[in-house]
Amino acid sequence: MPERTIENYLIDMDGVLVHEEHPIAGADTFIAGITAAGLGFLVLTNNSIYTARDLSARLSRSGLEIPPERIWTSALATALFLHTQRPGGSAYVVGEAGLTTALHDIGYVLSDSSPDYVVLGETRTYSFEAITRAVRLVRGGARFIATNPDPTGPSVEGLLPATGAVAAMITKATGVTPYFVGKPNPLMMRSALNTLSAHSETTVVIGDRMDTDVVAGLEAGMDTVLVLSGITTHADVERFPYRPTAVVDSIARVPVGRDVRTIDGALTPLAAAPAARRQPPPPTTRRRPPPPDDAAPPSPTR
Repeated sequence: MPERTIENYLIDMDGVLVHEEHPIAGADTFIAGITAAGLGFLVLTNNSIYTARDLSARLSRSGLEIPPERIWTSALATALFLHTQRPGGSAYVVGEAGLTTALHDIGYVLSDSSPDYVVLGETRTYSFEAITRAVRLVRGGARFIATNPDPTGPSVEGLLPATGAVAAMITKATGVTPYFVGKPNPLMMRSALNTLSAHSETTVVIGDRMDTDVVAGLEAGMDTVLVLSGITTHADVERFPYRPTAVVDSIARVPVGRDVRTIDGALTPLAAAPAARRQPPPPTTRRRPPPPDDAAPPSPTR
């Protein structure tokens, strides 16, 4: 198996680099390593609340120095998508500065009067009045877009209802399902690749969720690494009909610039299944060794 050259990384943020405001051990070393090696990377997040500058400042407080231009949010991906679909359009936005700033930057007018789109993003203060207005506009013919399908989001106090949950409410009231731009839509991965001027064959996705990061990377044609420092557990991996290229404890176990198919000692779904799920080996009996001219077949390699 020829080893692939790795030139770029798409790295999920929450659960891979940080837990809320706390850095994950080894994340700073990995970022420093790919920076020193001159490799390209983007930090990806479905969170549309904050601008890239806001998130850069947040990561800096956690000890991770990542400039805004290295951060790609579902809000930025949504704005780029709308710009390619209907340049200079208008939108009614339910969301916060990360989304409204991204739409302003691509020349969109924010309006609640016959907008081209209703764009739903994440906010910690969903307004019933704003949701009602969104329902009426969608029923009136506005196209319905949502930044991401995540039903819940993390907070210090526990889970919060997120974009996917509120989108379901609007869908129930209108009969219209939104187009979700963020992960697991591979469109977000493709837009990130285009931002890096990267090719899928030389780019690796690192994430903590099988149902967003891994499937989006797989569908966009990239190798994927699942880290167990976030949402998905090792036992969860076996429930899915697809597999990541490799599974590791944390981003600290990902070697910089190396083909992730050859990670030494990586926890893979086949090689390191939880002990409770393994079947005991069949009993063996002692046999005499074969005669010298009876060469045993070589052991398979993984």
